[in-house]
Amino acid sequence: MEGGTLSPGLYVVATPIGNLQDVTLRALEILRAATVVACEDTRITAKLLSRHDIRVATTPYHEHNAARATPKLLKLLSDGNLVALVSDAGTPLVSDPGYRLVRASLDAGHPVIPVPGPSAPLAAMVASGISTSRFLFAGFLPPRSAARRKALGELRSVPATLVFLESPRRLSGCLADLAMVLGDREAAVARELTKRFEEFHRGRLGTLAAEFARVAVPKGEITVVVGPPAAKTSANGDAIDSMLGGLLLEGVSIRTAVDWVAAATAAPRREVYARANKLKLKVKSK
Repeated sequence: MEGGTLSPGLYVVATPIGNLQDVTLRALEILRAATVVACEDTRITAKLLSRHDIRVATTPYHEHNAARATPKLLKLLSDGNLVALVSDAGTPLVSDPGYRLVRASLDAGHPVIPVPGPSAPLAAMVASGISTSRFLFAGFLPPRSAARRKALGELRSVPATLVFLESPRRLSGCLADLAMVLGDREAAVARELTKRFEEFHRGRLGTLAAEFARVAVPKGEITVVVGPPAAKTSANGDAIDSMLGGLLLEGVSIRTAVDWVAAATAAPRREVYARANKLKLKVKSK
């Protein structure tokens, strides 16, 4: 409570996603006042607490021990304690198991208080240059291509910017599937947000897919932002050839280039494929 003593309850506290200075004054106050801090990895949270000279008990709370840990934390709340819930980085409950504890706490009649702060999806989106007026956080896509394409098919018509988290080793395949299913949309790949080697790669999905297919597996945390679908218009032959030519020059295979261009335009796939083959023959004859 502002200006007074902190009330007992479960506080859902956002923590830095990289730079340890990105923590709010309110978050530090709550962490200092907590009876215990429930965290995904106590070693990671210990670094934040040590940096800000906070001495408080921590307890692990993650996907593998949630069933055992939840009753113990509920007992602390029932006894009138202040419990802080944090994730390894960013806002709890976003791609982590904190939802179970929040739901159980509410069902037991305990107050749940949000303490907002850093969030990788929001940080990536606001610096992507892509529309933020409407967005959908889609988390991690399935690791296998077939399942990933099926999941993307369900998102294809969503009229909003899409935000994904992805592992470095799956990034190249993910970008290829994004371009194939969603079309050659505007996109951005954000890596190591707020850290020393933070970087953004911005462009069309086809170009980004080709770029990451040629380089070594990147390191660090990855967030991918994809623009909303554009209204499909009947592209003329020159426009289709221009799109195909650009993709083929980037080293994209004919089959993939055809899929991307067909998804991005109203042109039938058969027509796009025929044009792609003609372009390939022209290149060979030179």
